[in-house]
Amino acid sequence: NTQAVQKRAQHLQAQKIPRKQFQTAWLLKAVTCIDLTTLSGDDTPSNVHRLCMKAIQPIRADLLEEIHMHDKGLTTAAVCVYPSRVADAVKSLKAANCSLPVPQVGSCSVSHRVPEVRLAVRDGATEIDIVISRLWPSQDSGEAMYDEIRQFREVCGDAHMKTILAVGELGTFTNVYKASMVAMMAGSDFIKTSTGKESVNATYPVAVVMARAIRDYFLRTGHKVGFKPAGGIRTAQESLLWLMLIKEELGGDWLRPHLFRFGASSLLADIERQISHQVTGRYAAYQELPLA
Repeated sequence: NTQAVQKRAQHLQAQKIPRKQFQTAWLLKAVTCIDLTTLSGDDTPSNVHRLCMKAIQPIRADLLEEIHMHDKGLTTAAVCVYPSRVADAVKSLKAANCSLPVPQVGSCSVSHRVPEVRLAVRDGATEIDIVISRLWPSQDSGEAMYDEIRQFREVCGDAHMKTILAVGELGTFTNVYKASMVAMMAGSDFIKTSTGKESVNATYPVAVVMARAIRDYFLRTGHKVGFKPAGGIRTAQESLLWLMLIKEELGGDWLRPHLFRFGASSLLADIERQISHQVTGRYAAYQELPLA
């Protein structure tokens, strides 16, 4: 029901967001759900190392001390890199002597070929974002999509697998729902809107459809599948709206890194600026924030 989906999405976008210390608390929750991402063709080991350090210390220490969160072990959910940079990410995280295990501040990889997945897992990736072939909505595409994802599932082994649906190419909400269901039945731990590089990425109407598919799948099977919107989520206010959407559509259990992630590269900088404003009364310049 396209009209009902769009109306629901508009209602969610029109809701008032939390303010003051309540907003800060929700923004810290958002930080813990970020897959801090770099997917540039010219990534270097030093770039990946800096990204890993930012994942371990996502908010400036002095700001966390002011709000009494400096000793809570706040980190992003994961570091997301191409398969060729997984070894660099794992090496940096281990060398940092982080109090958290590598799988918790995991190295996540984006792949679209089985050999790349095998390489990423061998190099220590604990999460794999796979890109499916652009089959939908061709004839018999559901079965072909299922078989393809099952191949990835077998290669991933114990690594968590996030399946990217490329929702902008699916055409209709019905196709988005069907593709979500097929991906979950094939063993996906997460379903993800897009790589973040398409012309259409994470939108609220699509998120409503995917969240309803996750809820239906849970009610039928008792198995919880995660959700990851990616692409175009750049501001702290947007992150709050996404958290509210997930809480209302799926419930509080999904407001945890093992069931909800943001795929983002610039979102963290704006969240840190908002927290800085809450603490100091002014917005920090981007050069005042590491890697902003």
